[in-house]
Amino acid sequence: MRAVEFQEYGAPEVLNVVTAATPQPGPGQVSIDAAYVGVNFADLKARAEGYRVESLPYRPGLEVSGRIRAVGDGVEGLHPGQEVAALVNNGAYAEVVLADTTTVFPLPEGLDLRTAATLPTVLPTAHALLHEVGRLRAGESVLVHGAAGGIGTAAGQLARAAGAGAVYGVLSTTAKADHALKHGYDAVFTADTFPDDVRRATGGTGVDLILDPVGGDTLRRGLDTLAVYGRLVSFGNAGGAEPWHVGQPELYAQGRTVAGFSILALAQSAPQALRSLTERAFRTVTDGTVTLPVTAEFPLTDAAEAHRLMGSRTSTGKLLLRIAD
Repeated sequence: MRAVEFQEYGAPEVLNVVTAATPQPGPGQVSIDAAYVGVNFADLKARAEGYRVESLPYRPGLEVSGRIRAVGDGVEGLHPGQEVAALVNNGAYAEVVLADTTTVFPLPEGLDLRTAATLPTVLPTAHALLHEVGRLRAGESVLVHGAAGGIGTAAGQLARAAGAGAVYGVLSTTAKADHALKHGYDAVFTADTFPDDVRRATGGTGVDLILDPVGGDTLRRGLDTLAVYGRLVSFGNAGGAEPWHVGQPELYAQGRTVAGFSILALAQSAPQALRSLTERAFRTVTDGTVTLPVTAEFPLTDAAEAHRLMGSRTSTGKLLLRIAD
């Protein structure tokens, strides 16, 4: 089978198409004939030394849709030929993908394989950030960094459906504004001016909930834009800054809260909670609450081009790799 791996850290050029043995599922696993694979920023970060890649060569990819090829010992409720979406810790950039059954989700009626590949990381993450962790209440205001990306596109729609009083987005460039405004956002700001923009938009009171995948100085500036009793949910460190301690000076005076979320960590520590979360999140697509537009699609052999596009910070919505020609 064909797969995409890298044997050294670096630019998209380090991604190579290789021929590899077709994996066989072990106990509690299935193998999936992949149809589509989602491209995520974490895949790009994996090429940077010191991120989370423990050894080389490394095969990126966190989400896949396709049909079950084979099942391992002890697997119940899943069978060959069944259409599924799956979250994997790595390895989805391949024609055949192994997945633990705890993170394999049969497709509900009406959900096609192309759409399904956009969901396993993006939609449960957006749902958790707003509801399970962020605990958004009707009438509250939300600020979402990366508003035109996959998670941001879903979060804007979910916040609007939940009755948010105002949904604000932060973008890397104003060229993405139209996309965000079509997917639930009332107003969008740029990363360099968002604190002043938020204060202006809220009459100085700040926002109730911030979703931040950037970290570093962006997180620090975000804390200053929270309303009294406001919450900030951190779900990444895309900026690559060194972690810093948040404590009494930033939180106590106005009862602010900082929380965190990682879907991969949840999959390892509480797989049943992840399954319940994912089922709730998927329903928002099948009932029409959320649409995740695929704005670019590449064959598996052009994975490097997909990485270049995402790395340029000009893409919106979701990028996919198409496995079957």
